[in-house]
Amino acid sequence: MAPGKPRDWRKEQRWRRWLRLWQKSGLSVRAFCARQGLAPPCFYAWRRVIQQRDAAAGSFVSVQVLPDEPPDPVSRFEVVLAGGRTLRVAAGFDAATLRRLLGVLEEGPAC
Repeated sequence: MAPGKPRDWRKEQRWRRWLRLWQKSGLSVRAFCARQGLAPPCFYAWRRVIQQRDAAAGSFVSVQVLPDEPPDPVSRFEVVLAGGRTLRVAAGFDAATLRRLLGVLEEGPAC
């Protein structure tokens, strides 16, 4: 447990097993240690060490960075209509045709 000391994997696994048994037992630390013949200070020390090791092991998350999608070269701008519909308007559009199209789209569904 001391810094610089090589890790004893068997001892760590044994303490992990005892910690799981203690959690399932519903006993206090003192009562559990008395039943298992463990020293409470060792129990607390190992619990802290294992919590720190588990926290350090879980602190890195794999991340994949994706490039931004290039803008659609055909669309000049987008109009978001009622109901979430989107109209993409290309460069060089005819304003009169766009006004007629918007009027039809905003009328709603035909009965």
